[in-house]
Amino acid sequence: MIIGRGHNRRVQRGNAILHGEMDALENAGRQPASVYRECVLFTTLSPCSMCSGAILLYAIPRVIVGENKTFMAEEELLRSRGVSIEVLQNQECIRLMEEFIRCNPRLWNEDIGV
Repeated sequence: MIIGRGHNRRVQRGNAILHGEMDALENAGRQPASVYRECVLFTTLSPCSMCSGAILLYAIPRVIVGENKTFMAEEELLRSRGVSIEVLQNQECIRLMEEFIRCNPRLWNEDIGV
């Protein structure tokens, strides 16, 4: 069962923290901690520091990452805290992100805090 889906909506909503992971958590609505402890979070990219903090805060035990070739972030932190990380290196994710970064370098740098 999917409890929340999200997309990066920083530009669309003028929101500094609305990465895809944060949007998915927001769209899941308020849940008891026991629900988060049973969840798997699917994400296109390696979770950034902010999103990793939310994963740790809510004790989400497993994260499936589409690819970490274009962006590698806090996977080791998450692993060190017991989170299971699986990286797929999905070619479609890589292609989409490489194209986005090439076409939108300023927006990409803003999004990842550069």
